Amino acid sequence: MTENWEPKTELGRKVKNGEITNFEQIYKYRKPILEHEIVEKLLPRMEEEKIDVMRVTRVTDSGRKFSLNITVAVGDKNGHVGIGEQKGREYGPTIEKAVKNAKRNVQSIRRGCGSWECGCGEEHSIPLTVKGKEGSTEITIKPAPKGTGIVAGETAKKILKLAGIKDAWTKTRGKTRTNKNYGKATLKALKQTREKRQKEKQKGEGK
Repeated sequence: MTENWEPKTELGRKVKNGEITNFEQIYKYRKPILEHEIVEKLLPRMEEEKIDVMRVTRVTDSGRKFSLNITVAVGDKNGHVGIGEQKGREYGPTIEKAVKNAKRNVQSIRRGCGSWECGCGEEHSIPLTVKGKEGSTEITIKPAPKGTGIVAGETAKKILKLAGIKDAWTKTRGKTRTNKNYGKATLKALKQTREKRQKEKQKGEGK
């Protein structure tokens, strides 16, 4: 909850004081989100999904020690999504910290109807084909006509749904069984929907 939140960053103070009321306004400051409360304040309807829960065993002089490496995704199903991970020994506190990390990594993505087969103009898919890569995992996401659904593996499907995308085709290469990398690659691809639009605007302004 943000009622008792005391911001420690300039961005946080602007959000708490009401100078920033929309998530899109954050981009003009070009500063990273270092406080999860910023997202909780601006995007209160975030949902979360577990992407990967890995149990790690480490052998020491005193015996075996177990820990967890948890990756989660958060999103409001309205163009905002993020991924975070956390290591820890106890499930509850570790997943809680992973969710907070995911909120700090939330990105605004563009939705649209980029399929030539559809052309409805609604924000049910993505506006253009994008690619993302993490480690040896690579994903290509393509616009799809309304009613197609999300044609993707389980990890990518969770993230696309959290972003508010209802129809998309995907193609993957590499080790997609590594859910953490698969999820990060998907988020990198979705970030391209915004970054490519910004580059197009910059080119247009330069002419």
